[in-house]
Amino acid sequence: MENGKAFIEFANKDNPVNIFAIDINGEAAGGIDIHPQSDVHRKNAELGYWLAEPFWGQGVITMAIKEMVDFAFETYDINRVFARPFGTNKASQRVLEKAGFKLEASIEKSLYKNGEVIDELIYAARR
Repeated sequence: MENGKAFIEFANKDNPVNIFAIDINGEAAGGIDIHPQSDVHRKNAELGYWLAEPFWGQGVITMAIKEMVDFAFETYDINRVFARPFGTNKASQRVLEKAGFKLEASIEKSLYKNGEVIDELIYAARR
């Protein structure tokens, strides 16, 4: 309970709020967030998302990503929204492509997860 309250406080600290729940019929099904960058990266924002497995394959996350990209371009002075899925996460790559993102880079064996060295991909949508 304490961790949940701390996360809600964290998620609501920015103005405008940039971390949202994905609600399906009143049930929290996932989350999506946009994080504007700073300094030389200030014309960019990073997208993150997660969707509970029972809701996969229904177009939910693709729609949420499209809505979040629209929100980002309307709300922030940015030209690019990017996401960095694991090279092993084919579903996330397909979702980004369906939402209009293009693969910009593949960084070979740059991440370490669950005892395995994996690729990092960078996808982006531009204004």
